[in-house]
Amino acid sequence: MNEFVKQFGLLLQAAGGVLSGVNLLIVAGAVLMGLVVGAIPGLTGTMALALLINLTYKLPSPQAVAFMLGVYVGAVSGGLFSAIMLNIPGTPNAAATALDGYPLAKQGKGGKALFGGVLASCLGTLLSCLIMLIATPFLSQIALKFGKWEMFLLAIFGITICGNLSVDCSPLKGWLAGFLGFFVALIGVEQIYNAGRFVFVPSLQSGVELIPALIGLFGIAEVLTVLQDRTPVQVNSHMGTILPSREELKQLLRPLFRSSLIGCGIGAIPGAGEDIAAWLSYSTGKSRGKDRANFGRGSFEGLSCSETANNACIPGAMIPMLTLAIPGSTQAAMFLAALNLHGVQPGPMLTVKSPAFVYTVGLTLAVAAIVMVVLALVLTKPMVKILQINRKVLMPIIVVLTVVGAYASRTNLFDIKLMLVFGVVGFFLRKLNFPLAPLTLGLILGGSADTNFRQSLTMGGNVLTRVVGDILLAVALYSLISGAVKTIRSAKAELAGGKV
Repeated sequence: MNEFVKQFGLLLQAAGGVLSGVNLLIVAGAVLMGLVVGAIPGLTGTMALALLINLTYKLPSPQAVAFMLGVYVGAVSGGLFSAIMLNIPGTPNAAATALDGYPLAKQGKGGKALFGGVLASCLGTLLSCLIMLIATPFLSQIALKFGKWEMFLLAIFGITICGNLSVDCSPLKGWLAGFLGFFVALIGVEQIYNAGRFVFVPSLQSGVELIPALIGLFGIAEVLTVLQDRTPVQVNSHMGTILPSREELKQLLRPLFRSSLIGCGIGAIPGAGEDIAAWLSYSTGKSRGKDRANFGRGSFEGLSCSETANNACIPGAMIPMLTLAIPGSTQAAMFLAALNLHGVQPGPMLTVKSPAFVYTVGLTLAVAAIVMVVLALVLTKPMVKILQINRKVLMPIIVVLTVVGAYASRTNLFDIKLMLVFGVVGFFLRKLNFPLAPLTLGLILGGSADTNFRQSLTMGGNVLTRVVGDILLAVALYSLISGAVKTIRSAKAELAGGKV
């Protein structure tokens, strides 16, 4: 009973800050910016966070958190605008949305599809927030029992499972990308003996700064990729009415609970991300939904499967990030970098040092989702006009914003050079079909994994007697073995196909 009263008091404390007037205005502005950036083809949710993080440098920590979460929610949802009206997903997580959204737009139901998608995104976020608020305190208590060995194995587990879940590429490429991130994270003066490692230039003594690296990987690389596409964008301006009918609303709500569970569960898996959640939910709906015969032809149920899951993934990705400091997606990784910038350190000790912070994140996400629906009612038609902006005009502006964002983190010109290097590396990795999610996790986890591993060796003891560590080791080995088997089978199939 005392614990319940304590948690309820923390919830009220968080609500007081989240529902303040200034905070609500910041969330509304952030959601709007996220929607605009996410709606423009080629600008991902991660890129939205990378571009706009520099706006938070002068903000107090609570307001900076509200701003970044608002951008996060808006950017993930914004991809549906171009997916429905252009058949070009604004973000990767909106790819499944285009399968039913664009046919609906061609039937003159574009307005209904846009608002219905935003409504499904909102409800998915709200349900997932409830799950997050229930699960996170419980997992935090478990995380407090983690030692150095467990933290090291947790980092390895994140890379191995992230490589296994990489879409459209072999697990081997995912692992290579992840351990490349590990290697880059080791650059600089290490923390135990103060010895320099891979310090090729003096500016690297303090290591690779995370924010410029991520801005390069997801900003500059995205610009270079988009500039390659010379296909002109044609906008379908015929939208029809915005509010769905009762039957259409019923179809939107039908997969709500199932897709929210899928989205939240996938979000909690390190590196899986919103796009995997959307596709898995859509696939499940196509096999089990009542309207499955119309999937791909213009089904509101299919639209809801995708949009509910990709937004439900956001609170799910917060669970491992807040409790273990392991982001569940690349967008969550960028948010983690923003938290570190403002002196908030997620991990097992978060609930001890800042017990109300989990409730602050959950309530802010819920408020952002509700604000997003209100904005969609007002701005659905104007948003379509934004899609007509010439990308040749837009991309130079984005390059300027990336430079400002990289420089502002430490006011160091070397960070701009670092950003450009990572931008070129990210561009070529994309061309070679290497996933960037494992690379991002490696960058974030590499330093702490190295330190925890060496400290665990120094402390001694029999690591095989630690139950949690042994479970993580077994799961990581299973992930490696299953991924290796999958890679070998895929290679054999390609060889057999070549002989035929």
